[in-house]
Amino acid sequence: MSISAQNPDISGDRQSGQDVRTQNVMACQAVANIVKTSLGPVGLDKMLVDDIGDVTITNDGATILRMLEVEHPAAKVLVELAELQDREVGDGTTSVVIVAAELLKRANDLVRNKIHPTSIISGYRLAMREACKYIDDKLVTKVEKLGKVPLVNCAKTSMSSKLISGDSDFFANLVVDAVLSVKMTNQRGEIKYPIKGINILKAHGQSARDSYLLNGYALNTGRAAQGMPLRVSPAKIACLDFNLQKTKMQLGVQVVVNDPRELEKIRQREADMTKERIEKLLKAGANVILTTKGIDDMALKYFVEAGAIAVRRVRKEDMRHVAKATGATLVTTFADMEGEETFDPAHLGTADEVVEERIADDDVILIKGTKTSSAVSLILRGANDYMLDEMERALHDALCIVKRTLESNTVVAGGGAVESALSVYLEHLATTLGSREQLAIAEFADALLIIPKVLAVNAAKDATELVAKLRAYHHTAQTKADKKHYSSMGLDLVNGTIRNNLEAGVIEPAMSKVKIIQFATEAAITILRIDDMIKLVKDESGGDE
Repeated sequence: MSISAQNPDISGDRQSGQDVRTQNVMACQAVANIVKTSLGPVGLDKMLVDDIGDVTITNDGATILRMLEVEHPAAKVLVELAELQDREVGDGTTSVVIVAAELLKRANDLVRNKIHPTSIISGYRLAMREACKYIDDKLVTKVEKLGKVPLVNCAKTSMSSKLISGDSDFFANLVVDAVLSVKMTNQRGEIKYPIKGINILKAHGQSARDSYLLNGYALNTGRAAQGMPLRVSPAKIACLDFNLQKTKMQLGVQVVVNDPRELEKIRQREADMTKERIEKLLKAGANVILTTKGIDDMALKYFVEAGAIAVRRVRKEDMRHVAKATGATLVTTFADMEGEETFDPAHLGTADEVVEERIADDDVILIKGTKTSSAVSLILRGANDYMLDEMERALHDALCIVKRTLESNTVVAGGGAVESALSVYLEHLATTLGSREQLAIAEFADALLIIPKVLAVNAAKDATELVAKLRAYHHTAQTKADKKHYSSMGLDLVNGTIRNNLEAGVIEPAMSKVKIIQFATEAAITILRIDDMIKLVKDESGGDE
């Protein structure tokens, strides 16, 4: 009697083994191929049109992947990977996706050659650890002794692949000044650069080179009424999160009135309540009032008489930053424990002055000389929305990179230098191992070369020849003691030659490279572990019982 293996009754289709792996790898390759051409100083841009016809033109890997609606579950891992890199480092989103997809492709080939995924995973993990250690030990350069120049160079390297690369000198200096001006020391005595304190305002008109840095936090709204003063100094700022409008009865409150004259009193009381609130604010000494909601015209009258600036409909995000910079507390209600309405002067924030200025066609409120951390605003000018949006994305990446460089104090050479050095080093390391991991590490070493290859291909140069030359340099650097300085040799993509990128000023924070390798390896391992995919079918019969 033959026993047939019973397939469990799964309502759905199940794929397992090699099919799933191949399918996952294909999906990840497809995602990586989309962003591949946008890598590097000569990378191309992507135009994304969404379902309502809004156009985004961008070169930023995280933005491209976020706007693509990726259906495949394995490919979604890569999209999340790019977002993680964007959150942690801010730049290098394209590279991390390309490296992860390449690692996967090579791992898949190894699995086909009958090497168990577990061996590959442990090999990859080992290679990742060794690579990060090697970067820290051999490839990094400390920044302390370099001054402002390396920061500008880091910013320029980050912008080189973006739309504003032509003006990268100008913008790099702008970015470095912005980051340096928000320097602060936290309670633990660590020096931090909160780039959230840098507000980016986009204004149409003029050319990109007319962008400038403003000392002060700019709010993209004007005063609520024309009668208010244009500047207040010194400013006491109240941040509110409720309506300063005629108080309306709550829904469901019923008032039974016998005497029609009482109606007028109710109306009067509604108006008076708002008036009392405003008087409390002014009595506490507030002369700048910011609220996220609306202010009634009737209420504005009181502010105008008191000579205070009131701003309505301020964005919540801006409000949080202003509150943090001025030391104010965001007040959501005046009610206190006793049920009375009070406003504590301790909730007010302070600034040297608050002025309204006209930038392009818009009025903006500038808060200058804030108490706790200094806030600055970058005013970007440009021809149209697409250009301004892309400039903002490029500047965001550059700001993050400068912040990372300042906080970690170590840089490495860019232009494929680190990847080539690691590739040569790991290949040598693989030959010293007598276990199965040897093959995985050798493939890991090869996979890292995808970065210089793609850089060269995007620059329309001969990738095979350039990468071979680059590897020869790095091999010499690692074998001959007197040629150590070759380890910062990278590609010069404009002329299609090899040069010392550390001297040429193409540098990146070491942390960015380390994170790229760690995140890409983790993502590849996550997808590589999958050997079974079960797609469940929705249960249509539900609810019969």
